[in-house]
Amino acid sequence: MALTRDTIAAIATPPGNGGVGIIRISGTLVTEIAKQILNKSLIPRYALFSSFIDDDGSVIDSGIALYFPAPASYTGEAILELQGHGGSVVLDMLLRRVLSLGARLANPGEFTERAFLNNKLDLTQAEAVADLIESSTEQSVRSAQKSMQGVFSAQVNQLIDELTELRTYVEAAIDFVDEEIDFLTDGVVENRIVRLLGSIRQIRKTAQQGRLLRDGMTVVMAGKPNAGKSSLLNALAGHEAAIVTDIAGTTRDVLRERIQLDGMPLHIIDTAGLRDSDNAIEQEGIRRAHEEIRKADKILLLIDASEPEPQDILKTLPANIEITRIYNKIDLLSLAPSIKQTEHGTSCYLSIKTGDGLDLLKQHLKQSVGFNESTDTVFIARRRHIEALRKGHEFVESALYQLQTSKAGELVAEDLRQAQNCLAEITGQFTSDDLLGKIFSSFCIGK
Repeated sequence: MALTRDTIAAIATPPGNGGVGIIRISGTLVTEIAKQILNKSLIPRYALFSSFIDDDGSVIDSGIALYFPAPASYTGEAILELQGHGGSVVLDMLLRRVLSLGARLANPGEFTERAFLNNKLDLTQAEAVADLIESSTEQSVRSAQKSMQGVFSAQVNQLIDELTELRTYVEAAIDFVDEEIDFLTDGVVENRIVRLLGSIRQIRKTAQQGRLLRDGMTVVMAGKPNAGKSSLLNALAGHEAAIVTDIAGTTRDVLRERIQLDGMPLHIIDTAGLRDSDNAIEQEGIRRAHEEIRKADKILLLIDASEPEPQDILKTLPANIEITRIYNKIDLLSLAPSIKQTEHGTSCYLSIKTGDGLDLLKQHLKQSVGFNESTDTVFIARRRHIEALRKGHEFVESALYQLQTSKAGELVAEDLRQAQNCLAEITGQFTSDDLLGKIFSSFCIGK
């Protein structure tokens, strides 16, 4: 489909000076551009050493030319890569020469977008290309590789195939209502929907871990002044990120630190102590604290172990966000570090000053989000994937409800169709141009 499009070109290596710089060209004009610049015949998949010639016959640079004919290339179109020296000026001169021969400058992510449009890879694989480049941990690199290899896509496609078969069965039952056997009440459809719900839940769980590897978990620390929030931030960050004093209300603004917990990225946010205050600056800090709390993936409520629970603060925390109570300063009470599950959630007893119990907290943070140090089965995932899986799960649940309560085959079939569309958005089988534009605009130019 894309073979009739404009020929595009871009510098595929990072800005600045380096040993090697690469110009990537894709499109129908590749062979003509190569003839003008190289003055040599191209050999597919052969590293050809050549001078790169300017329009006046002078030599711009010399290096390696690699040619990949369509459709056996990354984009599915003819591709030429000119690998010369990595100086910014010489690369700009070579790119200008390529553009003067009929190519245009590529948009961000346009090479990968063409690969998607030419069925060289699906949308999750295309996104994994950008995720691999942006990965900040070894685990996220390995997970992005799994998505690039199609692990995530294969699981989603299996769900779509199951939905297609199930829809076919339901719609056939609707068409043959006069048969002696009522195919909607014989238990087959219900059992298959129940199994499908289990499969979607399992993929959602794995995708959530993949999203955390990509985006990290946002943890907001809340509590009264001097409960130990800033000290805990420093302990988790491993350096003095926040000022710590005995003066209540030292922290007035939001402090952010990005850290790694055994390969899991965490966004730790320290906030102003929550209390009534007549100080305008402190009031603004408290307002910002509540704003961050509402956006958190998890809340750590810091409590002085020698004081009662701050019920006034607990009443202001969102009910839909998991809260872990951190009882600090156990060294003053001669208590042993521990972590307990109660009717209110998880309670962790520790001393930030001595470090006792910090390992328990770190382990809890990993377990609470389903993090597993082994990434053998984890693929990288994005928020849009999680949302599509959630919506698909809801439609399948609705189909089961319609089947069990009203036996309305048409409603069951419609819910299954909506679920199928939600899952198809993940791989790009069913998607909008606006979504594609948003995804590929986030890529770097030259990829």
